[in-house]
Amino acid sequence: MPFYTIIAGVNGVGKSSFSGIMKTERSDLGYVVDVDKLRQEDNSAPIAAGKTAIEKINVFLSKGISFAQETTLSGHRTERTAKSAKEKGYIVRMYYIGLSTADESIKRIQNRVDKGGHHIAPADVERRHNKRFRDLMKILPYCDEARFFDNENGFIEVAEYRNGEIIPKGGYRPPWLIELLDAYR
Repeated sequence: MPFYTIIAGVNGVGKSSFSGIMKTERSDLGYVVDVDKLRQEDNSAPIAAGKTAIEKINVFLSKGISFAQETTLSGHRTERTAKSAKEKGYIVRMYYIGLSTADESIKRIQNRVDKGGHHIAPADVERRHNKRFRDLMKILPYCDEARFFDNENGFIEVAEYRNGEIIPKGGYRPPWLIELLDAYR
C-alpha cells in the first residue's frame, strides 16, 4: 500500500529540517515534494514551482507511488490531495511541527534569510499562524495517523492522533499544544 506523508506546520517551524531527518530514518517516504526546493532547483517563481509540485503529486497519485509533501496546510490543495490519496488506497499520515508564536517563526525565517535562504513575508506567517489549527482540522479526518512535534528546542514528540482523538504524549505540553487540544475539543 502506498503512503502519502504530510509534513506540516507554519512557515519557519522546521519542516525541511524534519524532512531531512525523516529521510535518514524511513525508507517509505518516496519523493519529498517541497515547493521551496523546487524554486531553488529551477530558479523559478513561487507560482511556477507550485504548479510543478501539483504536477508531480498528480503523477504520483495516478501511479500509486509513495510520496511526501511539505506544506503549511493553508489553502485547499492538501485537503484535496489527502482525499484523493484516501480514495486511491493510500495510507495517509501526517507529521505536524509546532511553535507557540508567529514571532518565533518570523525570527527563524530571518535567520534562514541571513544564511541565504528564502524569505516569507511576516504578514503571511502571522495569517497562517492564526488559522493553523482550522487548517489542521480539515486534514486530520483523512489521516490514518498523525504525530505532533514541538520544535522550540529540537523535535520533541508531544502528541499523536489516534481513533479520532489527539492524545498527548509524555509530560511536556508546549503552549501551542494546549491551544490545539482546546480547539479540538
